[in-house]
Amino acid sequence: MAKPRATRVVAPTADAQHQLHELEGGARLLVAERRDRLSASLVLMFGVGSRHESEELGGISHFIEHLVFKGTERRPSARAVAEAIEGVGGVLNAWTDKEATAYWAKVPASRSDLAIDVLLDLVSGPRLVPEEVERERTVVLEELKMYLDQPQDYVQSLFEEAMWPGHPLGRDVIGTAESVARLSAVDARAHLEQHYCRRNLVLAVAGDVDGSALREDIERQLTLPVGRADEVAGNDAPGELTAPGVRRLRRKTEQAHVCLGLRGCSYRDPDREILDLIATVLGDGMSSRLFQDLREERGLVYDVHSYTSKHRDSGYMAVELGVEPTKTVAAIEAAVEQVRRLIDESLPEDELGRVKEYTKGRLVLGLEGTNSLASWMGQQQLLMGGVRPIEDKLARIDAIEPGDIARVAKEILTRPIQLAVIGPFASDAPFLRAIS
Repeated sequence: MAKPRATRVVAPTADAQHQLHELEGGARLLVAERRDRLSASLVLMFGVGSRHESEELGGISHFIEHLVFKGTERRPSARAVAEAIEGVGGVLNAWTDKEATAYWAKVPASRSDLAIDVLLDLVSGPRLVPEEVERERTVVLEELKMYLDQPQDYVQSLFEEAMWPGHPLGRDVIGTAESVARLSAVDARAHLEQHYCRRNLVLAVAGDVDGSALREDIERQLTLPVGRADEVAGNDAPGELTAPGVRRLRRKTEQAHVCLGLRGCSYRDPDREILDLIATVLGDGMSSRLFQDLREERGLVYDVHSYTSKHRDSGYMAVELGVEPTKTVAAIEAAVEQVRRLIDESLPEDELGRVKEYTKGRLVLGLEGTNSLASWMGQQQLLMGGVRPIEDKLARIDAIEPGDIARVAKEILTRPIQLAVIGPFASDAPFLRAIS
């Protein structure tokens, strides 16, 4: 391997909230020095997820996320990996999403060197021993069964099938029982070699760390290949939805589980914060319209909430609720009524003001922990190509006016509604009428 060249500080923010360094081979390192914290968190993010998989290899990104924890040449067992971080009171974990896979560790600030060593070891040298692959396949299949037995979670998968029909975004991150059964150690190794490379890597660190020393440690220990600039699968945008749709799973349950929504904004769309506020008005918190109407006023549901989900070129806004089966259609009609109310009626300025303050407060509080801060920086850099200071996002929220809400509501909330429902129902017809 060639001697590492000196890194370049690319774009520290004006208020020095973080620094961005380009490492050899295209990896990017973000460092947020927070001397008032007792911890340090390191997140490694690769730009690969379930969106970039073929249907035949569905779930391989998630499967690999499991496999790397089974051992490396230096730490040849899952126990050795876990004890390395837990031995200093730290936490080690990972997650896989549609467009990214991340590995993270949170440790006492004095042991940030250990977090670097363990995480780089995991992603650079997993053993992928065939017997461990078979053992972990069983674990993942059990995880899938657990997921299928939780209708309050599985209904979202049905909803995403309806939202992204025939597109990789509509497939579960975990894959299917059939696809997971096909995955091999050879498949895993090929996937690693293609995607776990410097071109595809963002490292983000937050906490009581010395950025210069940390950067040198990472440069010295980073042994991943540069990788090729190949086009990856899953880059085509989803096709247009032209009509309402229903995905129904008939199951004998005591409570029906519903997810309904419509196409929204990508995370690059300039209207993304506006749609986020619309979702907050509808169903984020006990003071939201859906909670007050469906639960407090009508007594139809116990839980109801709304949220947005964003991808590179697409996204959605969704409403989820749990309801007694005989009240399901009425609850759906009430939720749709609240959605359409925002199309027809201007949002009062005092309500908008409250929602903006709620949103800003949640955002600021959510970034207090070193792990959440590192993850926030890493995702922005990986997916959006740069990190905006938190003040910029707060200013964008502050600038939203009732007219912006009305414009985006008329553009987005008039799109065809898609619905998924799990419960003891024999027909799609009443649900299709409720959303049409």
